[in-house]
Amino acid sequence: MTRTWIAALLAVGAAAAIGIAAFVALDADGDAAGRASGAPCRESASTNVRQPTAAQLEAARLAELPLAPESARVDLTTPPFSNSTEVSNPLFPIGELRSAILNGTVDGQRFKTETTLLPDTRVMERSNGQCIEVLVSQYLAYLDGRIHEVALDLYAQADDGSAWYLGEDVFNYEDGAIADTAGTWFAGIDGPAAMIMPADPKVGDAHRPENIAGLVFEEVTVKEVGKTVAGPRGPIHGAIVTRELHDDGSFEEKVFAPGYGEFFTASGGDVEALALGVPTDSLPGGVPVPLAAISTGADQVYAAPGSAARAVVSRMNDAWTTYRRSGDVPVRLVGHTGQALKSLSGAVAGGNRAAVRQAALNAKQAALDLELQYRPASDVDRGRFDAWLRQLLVDAQAKDGGAVLGDVATLEWVRDRFEADLDPVDRTRLDTLLTDLRESVRDEDLEAVSQTAADLRELASGRPRGDSATPTAR
Repeated sequence: MTRTWIAALLAVGAAAAIGIAAFVALDADGDAAGRASGAPCRESASTNVRQPTAAQLEAARLAELPLAPESARVDLTTPPFSNSTEVSNPLFPIGELRSAILNGTVDGQRFKTETTLLPDTRVMERSNGQCIEVLVSQYLAYLDGRIHEVALDLYAQADDGSAWYLGEDVFNYEDGAIADTAGTWFAGIDGPAAMIMPADPKVGDAHRPENIAGLVFEEVTVKEVGKTVAGPRGPIHGAIVTRELHDDGSFEEKVFAPGYGEFFTASGGDVEALALGVPTDSLPGGVPVPLAAISTGADQVYAAPGSAARAVVSRMNDAWTTYRRSGDVPVRLVGHTGQALKSLSGAVAGGNRAAVRQAALNAKQAALDLELQYRPASDVDRGRFDAWLRQLLVDAQAKDGGAVLGDVATLEWVRDRFEADLDPVDRTRLDTLLTDLRESVRDEDLEAVSQTAADLRELASGRPRGDSATPTAR
């Protein structure tokens, strides 16, 4: 392993630890705003939202933006928040959408996001002393298959049904390390809460999902309501189309759809669109046999990437043909899964064992995305955790330091999605093993990395080592 990798691990590992420590500190006492005064929270009430002054807009270079007139704004006052964590606004139902997958392209590269409603909540204090309990949604974005951005988004719903954004904790990654936290803000510390979806949006309505001049700023105008859009399995009625103005003067088109929330985003040549969301797209009956065959086959090829893999891949391709005919495949996951299987076939034909293992893991991740329709989201996340552990071993063997760092970071974030399901002892063991894993990576101790990864796989699966984590098929 190169000395360049050693230096990167030492320097960047410290940066990652700082980022994680910041996350823990925010959540340690359930009070992201700090409430240093110790005064009790005031009763929730209707409150005027503090707006940037003309001088602030000028100082932030926003004065020349084509802002909506105040008469079009529907976010100038926040209603009371009596039951803030019941976020069920049809066009932004984050309290009911347990997990979602979006995909597309950014800067010409494959882009995928996984959004997950985390089990914990936080308490935010607004500037007037009112406190709001908020939901925490994890946004994990991958660019070309590697960790790119993580955001912990904070949401609440007001008594009139409008959904509000109370901040985000952002971690931007480069070469597997936290590069910066640009985009982070918190209501009550940096500025006011911001509306993310009106209760009953109408054409011409305007609101600002981010409204802190000089830090974060966006303004949304509703352009169309009652639109029908193509969903994962068919038409969805009642969507809205919006135009989002950014602080640099650029615009972005966004579509929000009932049962999903943010559904489609396009800006320039970049596209991010919803592929699957649960429970909206959940199906009964367990994982279908053909899909289970694809998932199990990927595990078998990874474990034995030699000559026997040809027959397994052939069965996987036959299973994919059968599964596609079932009609259960969301439209935006068809191409991704088909390409993963095509790449696996090519890698097996080429005979390079490392390439075969990588292709098998890509096929496994594609199968797990599809399994989200049939299995609890936390179970799928355990499967993803297992796949990322194997990805780490592949990248460590290839001596790709940046990829290894990114794998560890991804494991730490995916851990947060299912850790609450473990008993306290297993949770402590999981956290301890992940700390050991990061230290072993830092020390370039491949043997220790492999042993710790095996221990983590056993713990996360809940099965004895060597058992398959693939669920029983129907």
